[in-house]
Amino acid sequence: MLTEHIALGQGSLMAARQPFTDTDTADEAVRATCDDATTCKRFATSKGYWKDPYIQYFARNVGERKAPEINRGYYARVHGVNHLLDAFIRKTECDCQVINLGAGLDTTFWRLKDENIMPRKFFEVDFPTIVARKIHNIKTKPPLSKPIIETHSTDSLLLDAHSLDSDRYCIIGADLRDISNLDEKLKKFQLNPELPTLFLSECVLVYMTPSQSSNLIHWAAETFHTAMFINYEQVNMSDRFGQVMIENLQRRQCTLAGVEACQSLDSQKERFLKAGWEHADALDMMTIYSMLPQDDVARIERLEFLDERELLQQLLQHYSICWATKDKLNLGLSQLAF
Repeated sequence: MLTEHIALGQGSLMAARQPFTDTDTADEAVRATCDDATTCKRFATSKGYWKDPYIQYFARNVGERKAPEINRGYYARVHGVNHLLDAFIRKTECDCQVINLGAGLDTTFWRLKDENIMPRKFFEVDFPTIVARKIHNIKTKPPLSKPIIETHSTDSLLLDAHSLDSDRYCIIGADLRDISNLDEKLKKFQLNPELPTLFLSECVLVYMTPSQSSNLIHWAAETFHTAMFINYEQVNMSDRFGQVMIENLQRRQCTLAGVEACQSLDSQKERFLKAGWEHADALDMMTIYSMLPQDDVARIERLEFLDERELLQQLLQHYSICWATKDKLNLGLSQLAF
């Protein structure tokens, strides 16, 4: 049963092996986790855990049944991350930009448009091969392309195999380990270092070496004076349950190169404070699950019978959200919490 519990942490990730080519099994295994995350979300939404009318355009089939604790884990992840993301956008009154690092086939841009809380611009960065797939889906599915066109002021969009740029949405194929290239590409597409900026990464940093991820976190702190970084990732990885998670991933050629930052909530916060962020907080997902609106939690708990509450608890205690802020504009970002 534990093999499927690695699924909760999978986003679209940057593998830690260099150089990367399509034949490289490590990077291939990591890219495959993008599909895992999408199919898990597709299944959970098909069961009614939350609404996402756009995920169907990235995962055609609902796929095989996922265990109830996986569905609840994804529910906690999606609602936890969205809670902080939406709070940041509202705090800045939408006068901000969002950069989703290792975004995969994420649908957040479309949700924000529907809810009328769009930032000034929404950027996504991922492996070029994943970006190419996402762009293909957007081009061929009018429900995805229409919102992008509606928020764009001219008749032409910049579109090639590995990038799409419009007034409000931009997707870029790049390697997060190559900071100068990342910085250059983002600035080319009108990233504004003066605007309040939110970084989002979900199970991305853990696939990079500690020095690669700390370079990325440091670049973000150095480049933006008013910013927030939300990182969803493994935690408490030195116990037996954590070891089993690591072994399961290794069997799929996925090495958690950055697992040392995932030892505790303190080690998660520390990595941000060391890299120039002013303030950092972290909570495990069990705690966050207990802080989400409990009437909705009660609703989703009625959707499926859960055999082993303890297994859910163990699983959620091994994931966390850490968020860090810098606030030169004194917007009150350090008060954003659960």
